[in-house]
Amino acid sequence: MDRAQKSEAVEVIRGIFSRAGVVVVSHYSGLTVADLETLRGRLRKAGANLKVVKNRLVKRALEGSDGAIAADLFEGPTAIAFSADPVAAPKIAVAYAKEKERFVLRGGLMGATLLKPADVQALASLPSLDELRGKLIGLIQAPATKVAGILQAPAGQLARVIGAYAAKGSEAA
Repeated sequence: MDRAQKSEAVEVIRGIFSRAGVVVVSHYSGLTVADLETLRGRLRKAGANLKVVKNRLVKRALEGSDGAIAADLFEGPTAIAFSADPVAAPKIAVAYAKEKERFVLRGGLMGATLLKPADVQALASLPSLDELRGKLIGLIQAPATKVAGILQAPAGQLARVIGAYAAKGSEAA
């Protein structure tokens, strides 16, 4: 890799850290290429990505930024999983770490906040952005259905009363 390629790689990494809602740092020593491709596919389905990075280039990209506090995480064979949704990448990475013990979570970075492995697992237990949107829509729609039910109830009661009088009148005749 020549100097121009290295500076381009540093800019790409800097862009990843600036745009991502969360970056999960992990070690992948002992995993096969097929294992990493499986992880990449799962991350893509969730709207996240995986990138195997060179530690020296990442440290250079983080210099002078809020992410510099995460420089100690980048030792050994390192891969970063990142997504705009702060829950997508941690959820997939934690699930994969449970399957493959050689995939070790080292921590992460969320904005200027350094995440420990326990913090990444806590993020993974939260509902995703899509799930939260669905719950919010359900909460918004629930009062509307209750109002519609309440408005229909008096009309239904009136119809039952009229039906009862009609039945009573036909019995008397």
